[in-house]
Amino acid sequence: MRPQVIIVATVVLNAFLFVANFLIAGISGSDAVLAQAIYTVTDLIGSVILLWGLYLSRRPADYLYPFGRGKERFFWAFVSILITFTTAGMLAIVTGVDQALAPRPISHIGAALAVVAVSLLVSVGGIWITLRELRLGRVTLQTLLESANQGLKSIFFQDLVTIAGCAVALGGLTIVYRTGNGAVDGVTAAVEGFLLVATGFILTAESREYLIGRALAPEVARAILGLVERDARVARVRSLQSMLLGPEDALLAIRINFRDGLTTDQIERAIDEVGSTLKGHYPVLRHIVIEPES
Repeated sequence: MRPQVIIVATVVLNAFLFVANFLIAGISGSDAVLAQAIYTVTDLIGSVILLWGLYLSRRPADYLYPFGRGKERFFWAFVSILITFTTAGMLAIVTGVDQALAPRPISHIGAALAVVAVSLLVSVGGIWITLRELRLGRVTLQTLLESANQGLKSIFFQDLVTIAGCAVALGGLTIVYRTGNGAVDGVTAAVEGFLLVATGFILTAESREYLIGRALAPEVARAILGLVERDARVARVRSLQSMLLGPEDALLAIRINFRDGLTTDQIERAIDEVGSTLKGHYPVLRHIVIEPES
């Protein structure tokens, strides 16, 4: 899977959508379209931030960051989520409520409907790009959603929320076209904003776990434990601790009680071989610390 392809595609698509939505929002005066413009520009900024985080995370380990900088992706994904969902959502709610309380006339509704329809199609295209990259990387959508890849998950949810928001906007503008009630346009923008804020809260709460230092999934830890204890030289695993350092990077610290009678050289060889076996089965384990215990 190539995360940079998905992020760059999102940047390009959102730059196009922002220009289109902003121009039509100015012409028509529709807050529903303005909400789409606000969301796409914050989405654009958020995607650039994700790209920056991806770049920083690939810097090599050094004295200050001995385990690398994989958590850069968690931090910048968190920042991106705050900007893309929470900030955009609040702005959309404020502009929508203002329009609902003091309706202004809406013009060029045909153009507004057209640009919302285009936004819908482009968002569907964004999801198609994500699914294509997952397929090329032999990764299922469920695996992505259950993974620690907050950046790509936020992009996927951005497209889903955009599609839902476009559906709401199309419905609201259609009602405005038929009834002439400008307040509906404001309600539509506010609903779009609530969708953004709600999604942002969910993703932000999930990001918190990774920033604090979430362990590997329990089922993965149990599988690792079973793999180690199958080695004939291992008597017992005393403790197993792990922490995700990035979407594809984890630290594992394990204390092993080796069987009696092994020499120092044999224990050292066993440590090396257990570490190699674990990395072979779980490439995410880039940092393994094995402590022998009597």
